[in-house]
Amino acid sequence: MPIKQYKPTSAGRRFASVNAHAEVTKKRPEKTLVEPLQRAAGRNHHGKITVRGRSNGAKRLYRVIDFRRADRDGQAAKVVGIEYDPNRSAHIALLAYADGVKRYIIAPSNLKVGSTLMSSGTEAVDPNVGNNMRLRDIPTGLDVHCVEMVPGKGAQMCRSAGTFARLMNKEGDYATLQLPSGEVRRVHLDCRGTIGQTGNPDHINRRLGKAGLARHMGFRPITRGVAKSHNAHPLGGGSGRSKGNRPPVGPTGVGAKGGNTRDPKKASGKMIIRRRVSKRYGQKH
Repeated sequence: MPIKQYKPTSAGRRFASVNAHAEVTKKRPEKTLVEPLQRAAGRNHHGKITVRGRSNGAKRLYRVIDFRRADRDGQAAKVVGIEYDPNRSAHIALLAYADGVKRYIIAPSNLKVGSTLMSSGTEAVDPNVGNNMRLRDIPTGLDVHCVEMVPGKGAQMCRSAGTFARLMNKEGDYATLQLPSGEVRRVHLDCRGTIGQTGNPDHINRRLGKAGLARHMGFRPITRGVAKSHNAHPLGGGSGRSKGNRPPVGPTGVGAKGGNTRDPKKASGKMIIRRRVSKRYGQKH
């Protein structure tokens, strides 16, 4: 069973669960594909906190992921192992090419050690799980992940655990994708995608159980707005803890739960056919 529930031997263990990472087959990372990771804990170069609620957390090494796979077109790669990556929710797979080059990719679900993967830029390859190719060469109706938004820029969409986008149709120079949020957007057919669903889908079912694990992950406690003074937060001050009949906001007045944050003048907005719908308030973003 991917999610383990232990006996409630303590208050922190009572409601906690852990991911068994049943797909992981390799414990140690490849030394040539790791880099030191410097974290700023939400502070800028002046030392001022610009992003609230962040801390350094546990020290970790960054695994260099190949999000393009374009320079290895036409070369077969063997899956050496599947590893846990502390920097992301999805698992990663180590590929070994015939010339000795090794690369990390986001591991799709149901990927087996010893499988052979291919990437193609001009000629179509078999649409097997883990193969990377242009959207124009992928049959309609398949699930894809690690999708580019700009040709050649590298994968930007559907990279977290258990996510995928469905290739609905192709019209002209653009393909229509349905994203996990419910958003429907157009993407150029020359953008690349990887067949299948991102691995580790049980990540969402894990419960931390105690605040200490959140601190290890790099989260700091955040004080409620109504508990602050009136000059520190829009919801602060007053006799008692009243929010003044206004929706929840942050210290700067920006909506905290379901508010619109996307720039309406953003150039890529014209590619969105149907916007995602907030599950909390039913608003379109």
